Amino acid sequence: MTEVLLTRISEPEAWRIDRYKELGGYEALAKALKSMTPEEVAEEVKTSEIRGRGGAGFPTGVKWGFLPDVYPRYLVINADEGEPGTFKDRELIEFDPHQLVEGTIIAAYALKVNWSAIYIRGEMVLGAARLENAVRDAYGAGYLGKNILGTEFDLDIVVHRGAGAYICGEETALLSSLEGQRGEPRLKPPFPAVEGLYAKPTIVNNVETISAVPHIVNKGGAWYASLGTEKSRGTKIFSLSGHVNRPGNYEVELGTTFRSLIDDYGLGVRGGNKLKAVIPGGASSVWFVEEDLDTPLDFDAIAAAGSMLGSGAVIVMDETTCAVRAAARLVKFFSHESCGQCTPCREGCAWMYKILTRIEEGAGRSEDLDLLLSVGSGITPALKTEGRMAMSEVLPYTTICVLGPSAVTAMAAPLRLFREEFEEHIRLGACPKAAGTGITTQDRKASRG
Repeated sequence: MTEVLLTRISEPEAWRIDRYKELGGYEALAKALKSMTPEEVAEEVKTSEIRGRGGAGFPTGVKWGFLPDVYPRYLVINADEGEPGTFKDRELIEFDPHQLVEGTIIAAYALKVNWSAIYIRGEMVLGAARLENAVRDAYGAGYLGKNILGTEFDLDIVVHRGAGAYICGEETALLSSLEGQRGEPRLKPPFPAVEGLYAKPTIVNNVETISAVPHIVNKGGAWYASLGTEKSRGTKIFSLSGHVNRPGNYEVELGTTFRSLIDDYGLGVRGGNKLKAVIPGGASSVWFVEEDLDTPLDFDAIAAAGSMLGSGAVIVMDETTCAVRAAARLVKFFSHESCGQCTPCREGCAWMYKILTRIEEGAGRSEDLDLLLSVGSGITPALKTEGRMAMSEVLPYTTICVLGPSAVTAMAAPLRLFREEFEEHIRLGACPKAAGTGITTQDRKASRG
């Protein structure tokens, strides 16, 4: 295991500024501000070829270069981690918040930004408290405020607690929420780098991305680029959960396989059961099966295999999993979290959940399976009715953001992989996976509440 961001996680009280400094914290900040120009820092990040760790995987250095020569400009850190199965940013914030603060200061210096916000998910109570304390202590130590470390660079950081809306993980919805508006996505273009927070140029980066910046400055962009693969440089934290013996966050070099992550780090599928499916990049990604496990954890390799790396949430399901129930629960999540701005998403997600619930509770009809795909195609017109699901089928889409298409993926991927299981639910009028477990249809209905 090659750890970069998680090196301090196991250290006692690493969230405290004195302990963080004992472990080498804020050395990168001093190096950047006292011996490097903003352009040199930005060039090191570009040389590292780090790609955004929030889901899109866009090259960070290239993204930074999109800022026009307009001031003021802003840097916003997306800590609204809400993708099901993702918990990497939470751990980074709770156990090493100063790493994020230091990375934010360095990034702001490189971008010539004097005001930055960290938008953190409201449910992260411990993380928000420690992050607010870290920012306060950074002010006290002279790392924030006026004339940082005796230089002419000024920066203020605000920690903003969101209200727990999944949609605010989308960068334009996050900016709307930060401005005090409803958390609803905006049409693009213009992109935030051109017209973002308060209609000014804004860079929005993920917690994991910015946390890597101090390491890139300390050891150089070329060092970081030496890790990983040719097109997916560096390390990535994967949140491994579900039916594995040892779930958790694991930082590995990109290029490691799913099989290695599950067997070597997660110690295999629980109870000696057979693997049924893997959700490789968060709930909005296309499911993988056993034959896909040797795919490298690499942005392009996973895309070529028909899915996406996404947020790095790897959810393992064993043979006891009911594909219909799993699909229903995921679609329920997206339906609940829809902001309601786009009719196809607002109506389509609720409709798909209603149909899936009907099938799971034993009242499904033979025409429901084609109806599900028909409803899904109202959100993602490229959706096919047969064959294996691929991420290309959710593009283009009829909504402003990808929440609606994510719900379609959560429905269509299991339906296309395990259609016979859906058909058996309808034929039996019950869930075959519940046989012999003592779980009744009434139990399942009750669990929906």
